[in-house]
Amino acid sequence: MRAIAFMLALFLAVPAAAAAWKEYAYPEQSFTVHFPAEPTVEITTYQGPDGGALQARVFSLTQDTGVFKMTVAELPNGRTEENALVSHAIKTVAQGGVIKLDIPHRIRQVYGRQLGIAGASGGYSYVAVFYRNKRLYQIEGKAFVTGGQAEVEAMIFQQSLDFT
Repeated sequence: MRAIAFMLALFLAVPAAAAAWKEYAYPEQSFTVHFPAEPTVEITTYQGPDGGALQARVFSLTQDTGVFKMTVAELPNGRTEENALVSHAIKTVAQGGVIKLDIPHRIRQVYGRQLGIAGASGGYSYVAVFYRNKRLYQIEGKAFVTGGQAEVEAMIFQQSLDFT
């Protein structure tokens, strides 16, 4: 019964939560994503599977209830194998947590992985990882506490990614 009530609350909360969100387009990185407020953009490095540093952009927003983060790492000349890159990204993002869901995921013609990760401190993350056009795309919606609106928002964020 509790599961049914949670699913009903989730179903009813999604339209209300999503209505306040805004789509942000990043044509240089070939994607769009929805955030509940203006994200910060940071240029940083991303450690590849071979230990090498890759240039990356991180689009993120931290709230009291969770974190929304989109990372785009550039792979010059496509120097890393796609499967190794995606596997490394999954291993890195899941560190310290337990993977509860790991399934194939697709946005348009781009295939990747979708994950649900239970954090050691009780939170939950919705993650997706893709490789496209010599770039790694990693999106993570993290709720600091499982259940409730924070988890719904983490899921909304992860599902909002689109490629252009």
